[in-house]
Amino acid sequence: MADKKNSSAKNAKQEKKKSFFQGVKQEWNKIVWPTRDDLTKQTALVIVISVAMGSIITLFDSAALQLVNWLMSI
Repeated sequence: MADKKNSSAKNAKQEKKKSFFQGVKQEWNKIVWPTRDDLTKQTALVIVISVAMGSIITLFDSAALQLVNWLMSI
């Protein structure tokens, strides 16, 4: 009787694993991968925005530093 329960539990576990991996495979097939052209454009846009934001932050930081130095000299 115990062997039957263990066998049944093993089969249920194997079925669960099998259905999980089948689900993963189905979801994987639904993925729409970007084309090389789209990926290149998006990468370039991220680089441009990062450089622009870095420049803006640098300008604000420099302005704040100048303001603090001016206030300290008063």
